[in-house]
Amino acid sequence: MRRRLRTLAAALLALPLALAAAPSAHAADPTTMTSGFYVDPNSSAKRWVAANPGDGRAPAINASIANTPMARWFGSWSGTIGTATGAYVGAADHVDKLPILVAYNIYNRDYCGGHSAGGAASPSAYANWIAQFAGGIAGRPAVVILEPDSLGDYGCMTQAQIDEREGMLTNALAQFNRQAPNTWVYMDAGNPGWVSPATMARRLHEAGLPQAHGFSLNVSNYFTTAENTAFGNAVNSELSARYGYTKPFVVDTSRNGNGSNGQWCNPGGRRIGTPTRTGGGAEMLLWIKTPGESDGNCGVGTGSTAGQFLPEVAYKMIYGY
Repeated sequence: MRRRLRTLAAALLALPLALAAAPSAHAADPTTMTSGFYVDPNSSAKRWVAANPGDGRAPAINASIANTPMARWFGSWSGTIGTATGAYVGAADHVDKLPILVAYNIYNRDYCGGHSAGGAASPSAYANWIAQFAGGIAGRPAVVILEPDSLGDYGCMTQAQIDEREGMLTNALAQFNRQAPNTWVYMDAGNPGWVSPATMARRLHEAGLPQAHGFSLNVSNYFTTAENTAFGNAVNSELSARYGYTKPFVVDTSRNGNGSNGQWCNPGGRRIGTPTRTGGGAEMLLWIKTPGESDGNCGVGTGSTAGQFLPEVAYKMIYGY
């Protein structure tokens, strides 16, 4: 907040150069408009620690997870969405911190995977929802991860469904560009184990990547930062060769401390990764998925639902066992 006016002035002067370098949706840099990332005071880890002060696992979960900046996910459970996003970014702005939000409500969400199936009731309902999401943020600084898995989840979809999804994402980007000029939006690009860099580059471009600030990798997954950086660079090589531009990318490091064992749904033996910060080969290393939150009724989370906080899983993830 305090640095906003001078940052905006500098960014506006630099706009022609930024546009010449690559297609860019926003001139302002929200990371320079704030004094670090926002710690969600109402995360599932924070709530569990507060409700279980006598639990022997609580001190470790509080120190290693609950007080690390991470994303808040928004979907159908969030109530009136513009009010919800507005309250969250407003709270962050009040303490001069940068909030990370995840938009997770696209129509036919997780259509092929199934564990997190749901989303808006129709494409038009999603268009209304995402417009309100962006409107709630308005001019305050924020980072948004747009619809995790949406561009990887094509395996069982018809071309008509793919076209429909890409249209929803393109429209979402237009809403952020119009209503939230100080937000960096990252389109989700899956992870190194899903599709090839060439395939992902094409999907990103066709869904409107030139309108976004960049793309996100490894959301809710376990691949190492090095593997993701190599994949992100390969995607950018394809974007450059095919379309003449590149984009910055971020990596979800929340659960990649031990890398992947080939499983994506609550695998055992994983570990928390590098806490949220800038740099590291990617533009930013972020905690997008909360360590300890279930991926669904599977693996070490058998009997749980997607998004449910599992303290034993969180505790073991701190120590890597």
